[in-house]
Amino acid sequence: MEMLKWIEELFAAYGYSVLFVGLLLEFIALPFPGETTMAFAGFLSYTGRLDFAALVAVAFAGTTIGMTLTYLIGLKAGLPFIQRYGRWFLFSPAKLEKTQRWFERYGSILVSIGYFIPGVRHFTGYFSGIIALPFRKFAAYAYGGALLWVLLFLGIGKIFGPQWLGIFHLFELYALWIISAVAAAAALILLYRYRQQLGILLLRRKPRAKTTSKER
Repeated sequence: MEMLKWIEELFAAYGYSVLFVGLLLEFIALPFPGETTMAFAGFLSYTGRLDFAALVAVAFAGTTIGMTLTYLIGLKAGLPFIQRYGRWFLFSPAKLEKTQRWFERYGSILVSIGYFIPGVRHFTGYFSGIIALPFRKFAAYAYGGALLWVLLFLGIGKIFGPQWLGIFHLFELYALWIISAVAAAAALILLYRYRQQLGILLLRRKPRAKTTSKER
């Protein structure tokens, strides 16, 4: 509760800039409770003290700028720099190894889902730069994931109001599984909605495949 009081005092003193600066610093890997701050900011918008659309814009800007800076640092400075000076960014060898294992497991999509994995989201930008992931690909994953992450945690405070704290802890524990379930459900809904168009497309492809095999 002391943390919430501290966050509330920051918002009272500095307004929206708390969210922008705090999230930017978090992605450079400096200590800041980003998810808690967003959920509380969403609650403040529920009470009418802050504007929800402005919070989304500010949080998205802070997150994407922070991620982009870490990508550029990783790209320009490379792994030796991170290994030598990473401790200044709280980037320990163990965290580097953990991020590398997650990249090997999930590939580039980790840049999107990494926001929901504790101890990983702070370093996916650095590692994307280190492995020289093309910027367009990085931006597509990083900015798309950032928007989803920001909307989710701001939305907790906005939608659930006074009950936001209990829901927040639930999402904090199971966010990755919840997002995966929502994504799977959305994919099934799209498949069902456009099943006729997909069926027609598949039927059109079959004759072409038969024609090609006959020509051979």
